[in-house]
Order: sequence, then structure tokens, then C-alpha cells
Amino acid sequence: MKILVTGGAGYIGSHTTLALLEAGYEVVVLDNLCNSSDAALHAVEGICGKSALMIRGDVCDRALLDRIFQQHSIDAVLHFAGLKAVGESVRKPLEYYETNVSGSITLCQAMAAAGVFRLVFSSSATVYGEPEQMPIREDFPTGIPTNPYGQSKLIVENVLRDLSQAEPRWSIALLRYFNPIGAHDSGHMGEDPSGIPNNLLPYISQVAVGSLQELSVFGDDYPTADGTGVRDYIHVVDLADGHLKALQAIDGRTGIHTWNLGTGDGYSVMQVLRAFEQACGKPVPFRVMPRRSGDIAESWADASKAEKELGWKATRNLQDMVTDTWRWQSNHPNGYLE
Repeated sequence: MKILVTGGAGYIGSHTTLALLEAGYEVVVLDNLCNSSDAALHAVEGICGKSALMIRGDVCDRALLDRIFQQHSIDAVLHFAGLKAVGESVRKPLEYYETNVSGSITLCQAMAAAGVFRLVFSSSATVYGEPEQMPIREDFPTGIPTNPYGQSKLIVENVLRDLSQAEPRWSIALLRYFNPIGAHDSGHMGEDPSGIPNNLLPYISQVAVGSLQELSVFGDDYPTADGTGVRDYIHVVDLADGHLKALQAIDGRTGIHTWNLGTGDGYSVMQVLRAFEQACGKPVPFRVMPRRSGDIAESWADASKAEKELGWKATRNLQDMVTDTWRWQSNHPNGYLE
């Protein structure tokens, strides 16, 4: 079986590409490398001894997508390609809507033209907006996401829902995952953001390795135990496994299906910081800054539906996540450039 992975050279996409290859799938990766590196795919090959076919290009390029589907017998698509920084989305909303929404529509049009109707979509817990209670279940109403990134994910979910109702051949998984962190335990693959990291753990790890001076903690006055934001952090390898389980689950099963992928545990920024300090054996300097626009106080998952229906459950804890991250960062202080 051959799978097209859009955004397959990115952080989550590359770990999922590795999981697919290890499971015996053939993989074609489409990535424009705007916030990723094809070195991640070289690392994949080094770990498993198998390689994905890498095609450099944009998911918004319909002509390129048509050529890919014409030249390769694609059976299903895992769609990761998109912009993902909450703060940046507030500053650059049009870029996020163009890439995340228009790109997804273009992809679906190309899939339909090629007769490919099996899709796993990389969505986000941000589609819930600010839920009134925790943990978050899939039957909670989607809210009004507090930032354009979350809005773009919700718009695509609604497009896919309408699409599945209009065309019964579609088999679609919406994976609403929470906060991916960690790295492959080999130390050869991990998160390698361009410029200043937008997410917590790569920021912490780059401070610890000396690439950045200090961590910015955005807000310590939230209504949480220590005043910092609480999130459900999930190991990227567990997350990749969840994509495989979803891909298998929608085989021969039409309609649209939604699953949360998280651990069910919430950790504050300070808890993650202290756990990382234990892993790296030294203090990580930080400074409290004003809250960022678009952030909410807390968010964690009820992932029992995925366990029941997919047979999937996160198995790695916070210490595993920070330990694997530090192994990757200390082995590769400059990311994939080395």
C-alpha cells in the first residue's frame, strides 16, 4: 500500500513516515521545506533502512498534485502540510488561511479527481476553543478558536465534514491532537524549528544547549495551580502510532471519524521546565512575559475514544518526552544542519 504524506519532512510528518515505513507501507512525501528539512528523511532511512520518495513542492500546487497522483498509485493520504504557530497566525492570518485551508481544499480536489478517498487529517485541539470543562471529549461542541491557526483547522474540519456528506466514498479521520513533544529515542530525529521556536519544548531545549539565552514564559497569572498554562503533552512517537491506527481504522469504513490523541494528563509550563532541568542536569534560565494573544489557560484530552475504537493509547510519560528531547538536542545542537 502506498501512502502520500503531505508535510512528511516536518516534525510530526517525518516521525509518522518512519512509522509507516517500519509497518511495511510505501511512502511518497510532499513537502515544500518551508519549516522542515529533507535531512529528517535521511535520518528516517538511517534508522529503518528504508526510504520514502521525497517530492519538493507545495500542497497548494494543483498541477503538481495531479502529477503525483498520475505517476504513483496512491491508496491514501496523511495530510500534515500546513503552518502551525499560534502566535504567528495572529500576525499573519492570510498566510494561514491560504496554506491551511486553500491547500487542504486543493488536495481534496486532486484526490477526488484521482479516485483517492481515504484521508487522515492533522487537526488540533484548538478547534474546541475554550471548553467549559476538562478533560475534552470529541462530543464537545467545537468552539470559536482563539487564533487564526485554530480557525483554519476548524474550517478544514467543516469542509471535510461537508465533503463526506456530499460524497459517500470518502473515508476521513480527523485527529485532534494536543501538544506534540519529544523525539525519536535514537537521538537522530527531533523537532528542528526555523528561527526562534514557537513551541515550549524546543524553546527550552535550545536554551539548555546554549543556542538561546533564556526561556520566555508567557503568563504566570492564569487560573492554574502555579499560574502558568497547562497543556496535554504527547510524545511524537505515540502520536505517529496514532496516525497508523487511524489509517487502518478507516480502511473500508466510510464517513468522517474524529479522535482525540493525547495522554489525558495536563502539565503546566513550569512542570515541563522542571522536568527538563532534571533530564539535562542543569537549570534553564527563564523570564516571565505577558500572556500571548490567543492562548488559553488549560487544555487536556479525554483520549478514551481512541483507546476503545483504535486500540491506541499513549505509552510515554513526561520524563520520557523531555529525556528524548534532550538526547536529540544535545546530539544535534544546531538541528539537522549538522
